[in-house]
Amino acid sequence: MTRSPALLLDALGAVLLDKERALRLVLSGFLAGGHVLVEDVPGVGKTTLALALARLLGLDFARVQMTADLLPGDILGSSLFDPREQRFVFHPGPIFHAVVLVDEINRASPRSQSALLEAMAEGQVSVDGQSFPLPRPFFVMATQNPQEHAGVFPLPESQLDRFTLRLSLGYPGREAERGLLMGENHRPTDLAAVADITLLRQWQAQVAAVFLSSEIQDMLLALAQGSRHDARVRIGLSPRGLLALKAAAQAWAFLAGRDFLTPDDLRAVTVPVLGHRLLSTAALDGNDLAALLMQDAWGFGP
Repeated sequence: MTRSPALLLDALGAVLLDKERALRLVLSGFLAGGHVLVEDVPGVGKTTLALALARLLGLDFARVQMTADLLPGDILGSSLFDPREQRFVFHPGPIFHAVVLVDEINRASPRSQSALLEAMAEGQVSVDGQSFPLPRPFFVMATQNPQEHAGVFPLPESQLDRFTLRLSLGYPGREAERGLLMGENHRPTDLAAVADITLLRQWQAQVAAVFLSSEIQDMLLALAQGSRHDARVRIGLSPRGLLALKAAAQAWAFLAGRDFLTPDDLRAVTVPVLGHRLLSTAALDGNDLAALLMQDAWGFGP
């Protein structure tokens, strides 16, 4: 296949109308080799987006509905005794799919949430003393209910840090919603793949090769150092967070058809990458704090 990722964006845009920026962010997370957290109210298309993305990428898909009584084995799989072979045999769980939708992640207990940590960070899971590799590529898209909803467990910083980007889809515009009423959007089940595994790996390699000039490197370092010495920040940007910002910006540039980074690429992804990582000492939302750090370090905001 020689198809462009622009075709993928167009096809996603026919499923979720009026959401171009959000779709670019989600696809940037995938191409950067990371994972994406979508925080929003129910019913705005989060599940539809995950299924459509898997169909268009030509990858297998699994959905895990997180609940308070979910156990780690329900996600990772478990070993069951096989009487014919007289031994325990591992049965993989839904995490062994290439695209995994973890729906309402903050409804699960911290114990079940922690089952995702190794999978998202290392691309493998460990069960009963054995390590099992996950597919490549491997992408987790998790949804999260707003914290004011009943029956949710806040995600710890270690779990949040495994997500390359956090974003919100939001409600569609008036005309886009009119299109929904008229049935102008496509259903995920009607979609055909526009890529295969070979092409996806090629795209991810191209993203990793997007050029960073010394000026862009200095911008990244200025932001990281500034976050660690700012009185408004309780915990500054970690090296892992800095690398996530670099990778997301490279993916954003790649989707724009460029093989080099510009300041606008950094500006486009900084708040979604930093907003869930920064802890404020003041009454500041993480996204607002990220925007202020951009202003201080680079002289412009999002």
